[in-house]
Amino acid sequence: MTGDSLEAAWARITALGAAPGASAIRPLFAAEPDRFARFHARGAGLLLDISKTAISDTVRDALLDLARAAAVEARRDEMARGALVNETERRAALHMALREALPGAPGPSAEAAGTLEAMRVFTEAVHRGEIRGATNQRFDTVLNIGIGGSDLGPVMVGRALWRAGDPMRPIHLGNVDGHGWETVLPQLDARRTLVLVASKTFTTQETMANAHLVKRWMEASVGKLGATAHFVALSTNMKATAEFGIAPERVFPFNDWVGGRFSLWSAIGLSLALSLGWERFRALLDGAAAMDRHFLSAPLAENLPVLLALTEAWHVNGLGLNRRAVLPYDERLRRLPAHLQQLEMESLGKRVRLDGSLVPRATGPVVFGEPGTSAQHSFMQLVHQGPKPVPVDFILVAKPDHSHAENHRILLANGLAQAEALLMGRDAAGVEADMRAAGADEATIARLLPHRIFPGDRPSVTIVLPSLDPASLGALIALYEHKVFVLGALWRINPFDQWGVELGKVLATPLVRELEQGAPSPAHDSSTRGLLAEVLKLQS
Repeated sequence: MTGDSLEAAWARITALGAAPGASAIRPLFAAEPDRFARFHARGAGLLLDISKTAISDTVRDALLDLARAAAVEARRDEMARGALVNETERRAALHMALREALPGAPGPSAEAAGTLEAMRVFTEAVHRGEIRGATNQRFDTVLNIGIGGSDLGPVMVGRALWRAGDPMRPIHLGNVDGHGWETVLPQLDARRTLVLVASKTFTTQETMANAHLVKRWMEASVGKLGATAHFVALSTNMKATAEFGIAPERVFPFNDWVGGRFSLWSAIGLSLALSLGWERFRALLDGAAAMDRHFLSAPLAENLPVLLALTEAWHVNGLGLNRRAVLPYDERLRRLPAHLQQLEMESLGKRVRLDGSLVPRATGPVVFGEPGTSAQHSFMQLVHQGPKPVPVDFILVAKPDHSHAENHRILLANGLAQAEALLMGRDAAGVEADMRAAGADEATIARLLPHRIFPGDRPSVTIVLPSLDPASLGALIALYEHKVFVLGALWRINPFDQWGVELGKVLATPLVRELEQGAPSPAHDSSTRGLLAEVLKLQS
């Protein structure tokens, strides 16, 4: 890759995006009624449809040229080989090694295999009742304490896949807000609760505050010595975990080549293994590994993560659309948008390139979402009729796990209809005809006509899963992970560091002391001093 060739490829995308009619989608369908046949792809059991975007043959060719100019395939292969693709922190990014770790394999794969085997042995011993709590009762609940990647991924997967009758009930405590603890507390029986403390450094402020809170509760319930039987650490800081009172054999590590938002496949997924059962956790990893193999081998024009990333680059940089809605039409995927918010905005919210120079174009868009059909009764008004289009990811699950066929038909019909409505819209003639057919008079038609016009030509992609099982969910998550990597290559940014997360944490530390001591520091700006004084006054 040379800077000149990449910038030339970007210049072509910019020019195509500025051309008259560049954002129009309906003319593409009019010219090619069977457009879907050439603008969808399959991989790892998933289907991706990008036909409802303004990507013409010319634009697609330009986007594929962009991927080649950015050396996406070479960068991908470097990541897979363990090169230091996280260049600012001089680390590899080997989350793929976590899901296809083979016993006896060298390097990171061997480390991952060893950790997975230890997780399997522990999980199955808990399920057989060989590992029990202080009162000799079997564990039936796993409480995972973490934040960020140590919380969002496991919460999302747990809510998507857990069923009544699964081995253990998963409960998650992420927010340091004590109200979160008060909410989950009534659901817990200390005698039957196994607590996982998930923090690589075992110093994360929010996680450790919650861990000590739960430890005090556990000690009050089963005794100080007995409480040690109820705690497990997901960490690399053996000294800190020992000081907390967790035995070395109850500590499951993960390496620094595992980023937090890519970590649910590692020891951070222990709550999933415990709650879902080892075989289903292994199937989750297998589904992600299937997407890895697709990403590593499929040609660019058929590669789902590449196509998804190029579509986003077209929307963000070609058409200037810097927001995206994620609409999973499955209640079980309620927390998927939150997981993707961290995965994408923490990875791609960067203003400098790998060489430290300013990025000359927009990078990661704002991501938001809710499950359908709930979203249709809230922010979809903006998506349909707001002044600026918002690209949408529709995620459909073909087969439900319940027997309520009519409900599922309505759900799928709404998802398909929303995508079609964004594409086709409703022009003045159509609205007028509908209102006249409904018996509206001319004055009413004239008054309401502008309000009932839908512009259409609003882009969306659709991802179809055959069912929501561990394998398909693993593939879906890996699809988005690899999309993030490709966008990082296109924008020449590092998607694996997160320096912006740290500043607020640093500034919070002295403020905690000031709140405790009741004495604002003059070092703060006048607004922070004033707000701190007001809070202290209201607390007194």
